[in-house]
Amino acid sequence: MRIARFSKGDGVAFGVVEEGGEVVARIDGHPFGGVEFAGDRYPVAEVRLVAPMLPSKIVAVGKNYADHAREMGGEAPEEPLVFLKPSTSVIGPGEAIAYPAKLSQRVDYEGELAVVIGRLCRDVPVERAHEVIFGYTCANDVTARDLQQRDGQWSRAKGFDTFCPIGPWIETDLDPGDLALTTSVNGELRQSARTSLLLHDIPALIAYVSAVMTLLPGDVILTGTPAGVGPLAVGDEVSVGIEGIGTLTNRVISRD
Repeated sequence: MRIARFSKGDGVAFGVVEEGGEVVARIDGHPFGGVEFAGDRYPVAEVRLVAPMLPSKIVAVGKNYADHAREMGGEAPEEPLVFLKPSTSVIGPGEAIAYPAKLSQRVDYEGELAVVIGRLCRDVPVERAHEVIFGYTCANDVTARDLQQRDGQWSRAKGFDTFCPIGPWIETDLDPGDLALTTSVNGELRQSARTSLLLHDIPALIAYVSAVMTLLPGDVILTGTPAGVGPLAVGDEVSVGIEGIGTLTNRVISRD
């Protein structure tokens, strides 16, 4: 099942994307704990898809592909390298990434598979991680690379408004173990990998993170980016595609 959030007129609602992505059927309330259809159905072309979830927090994982760790000039960490992105960094498909040129001269894309949590949980054992997963979506962990290197920690570099595009929807029925992941800029392929190359797989990440903090329904875990990260410029269009989910596309505009 594909769960989307969409805007129609003045309201925003959850819906189920049907008919090969052509139609969205509105549901009552939120999708956690069961889906109840409201009866309204709209062509996707006549609504505006927004971020499929508004998480209380985004927990991201750095250097979780060996080739990306090498391209960043280091070895992969033995344990997951975890950092947070603020909820205010989230945008949806088709929304603009705002380039903060007064503060950064190097803003990079990082295409990733994102996990959406479906229930309140803490101290989740690896073998039960599947019980707390709601679904999966595409994400772009946009990063001010020069600030990341200058600061020595990542909060500012990763935390700008618009620096966490997610979408276009959440796929709830998916095996994430070996999916193709690509990132393209202006139609040119920049990243290409498979999720089977994750150093710490999704159950391990959920167990690791939930041992530290309580996860709430709708929280998002970004699983890491493969090699091929690189700069964006104002006017670029960046797309993250994941097999079995779809494609998340955003353009880059000037923030200033």
